[in-house]
Amino acid sequence: MNPITRMIIGAAIGAVVGFAIYRFIGCRTGVCPLNSNPYISVLIWSVLGALVAGGK
Repeated sequence: MNPITRMIIGAAIGAVVGFAIYRFIGCRTGVCPLNSNPYISVLIWSVLGALVAGGK
């Protein structure tokens, strides 16, 4: 499989995981920056997913 395709699939899976973490675990007080904002959570987890999927 093409490495770019793997990175895109990894980013999509990471984005879904990031949103699930925000939705089901989250941060009730709003103090945790990664889990209290859905946009930041999805962005961070999609980058992480792309990096993991792109590595050999």
